Amino acid sequence: MSHGTRLLSSLDPLAVAAGADIPDAVTIDGVTLSRSDLLGAATSVAERVARAERVAVLARPTVPTVLAVVGCLIAGVTVVPVPPDSGPAELEHILTDSGAQAWLGEAPDGTGLPVVPVRKHARSWHSYPEPDPAAPAFVLYTSGTTGAPKGVVLSRRAIAAGLDALAEAWAWTAADVLVHGLPLFHVHGLILGLLGPLRVGGPLVHTGKPTPANYAAAAGTMYFGVPTVWTRIADDPVAAKELSTARLLISGSAPLPAPVFERLAELTGQAPVERYGMSETMITLSARADGARRAGCVGVPVRGVQTRLRDETGRPVPHDGSSIGGLQVRGPMLFDGYFGRPEATADCWTEDGWFRTGDVAAIDAEGFHRIVGRESVDLIKSGGYRIGAGEVETCLLGHAAVAEVAVVGLADADLGQRIVAFVVPRGAAPDEQALIDHVAEQLSIHKRPREIRFVEALPRNAMGKVQKKQLS
Repeated sequence: MSHGTRLLSSLDPLAVAAGADIPDAVTIDGVTLSRSDLLGAATSVAERVARAERVAVLARPTVPTVLAVVGCLIAGVTVVPVPPDSGPAELEHILTDSGAQAWLGEAPDGTGLPVVPVRKHARSWHSYPEPDPAAPAFVLYTSGTTGAPKGVVLSRRAIAAGLDALAEAWAWTAADVLVHGLPLFHVHGLILGLLGPLRVGGPLVHTGKPTPANYAAAAGTMYFGVPTVWTRIADDPVAAKELSTARLLISGSAPLPAPVFERLAELTGQAPVERYGMSETMITLSARADGARRAGCVGVPVRGVQTRLRDETGRPVPHDGSSIGGLQVRGPMLFDGYFGRPEATADCWTEDGWFRTGDVAAIDAEGFHRIVGRESVDLIKSGGYRIGAGEVETCLLGHAAVAEVAVVGLADADLGQRIVAFVVPRGAAPDEQALIDHVAEQLSIHKRPREIRFVEALPRNAMGKVQKKQLS
């Protein structure tokens, strides 16, 4: 499936001029834009920034953010999305590291950069040639879990390849109405959730807050959510039932707990689609619209993607569904490198051209992938065994008394690392030994936690990912 050479295929000026409008192309922050509204206002933005190289966008879920991003893509200007809750140090780092020349639209107080306004009601019908497919479209900053955030450079060509691969895997067409309430400064909400509909030509409804009530009221055919969103919907049967008419319920950005997967399938009549990706690769693995969906699995490679597993010495790991290794990928949607950091870029590639994701995974004989976690925090080496934290977490989530859990390996003089589970109980805290025994009965005994710590909440970032480095 291909959607043409234009990155934003549905915003073809010739189609709009011919009257092929979409009256509800984008609905966000309570405002609905037709396709002609979006094209005219975004082209007006393009005229104001066309001579810039990179601009920063304070990525709140608003009409100005949408117009700023689309205007830059029309003009061929690189967008640096900035999380609206960035602290002063993070903000300074992103602006300095990226070399952004101005703020486009809203700007934080006290900024030293010039501010270029975005006017929602301005219109221009100037025609811009399609920029070079190799040109950088975005510099997306990583979460910075292993140091200062790095700028991930994504080209227009990579984004088009990634979106087309998903359109094929999900049978995503202009007939679909996408609904989500995700942030607009990462791959999930921004590239998949905004540019995806603009490429395939279907409407987008951004719900603002991703609450069960907002999702239930949106009447979409496709829904994007992170596990926190799906957990809340699974706990709200009335809202979940309203989603039963949707075509696909898609979960990403973090593993979806198996009990939530099963509850959603029970309430909506369909199993959710899980997929896997990261800023550097976009989405490389996914369950298919026409394929099997398994709890705890993120599917198979999307079109154009190859994967492999390697152990610490670089040797192949068998695809037997249980052996785990470092996941490496290659494909046309991968990034061009970290902005201004050639050494960091080189370090994440193998000599034979595979990207080291830093994630640990298992692959079965049918090609289904199961992500165990990050090598840095989720590969636990205890008593001579290599244990994936994700497997232990999935097991604990199957216990009725466990609402949320994060498993880490903490330093231990005897074992090297001991398995510790941080548990958010569902109601009163259960007996610690009962949880330990539950894992020992379900998994190999060496995978049991040596300690259970009950907590009120797990530390998470804006995308809902647990920040395990804060657990000790």
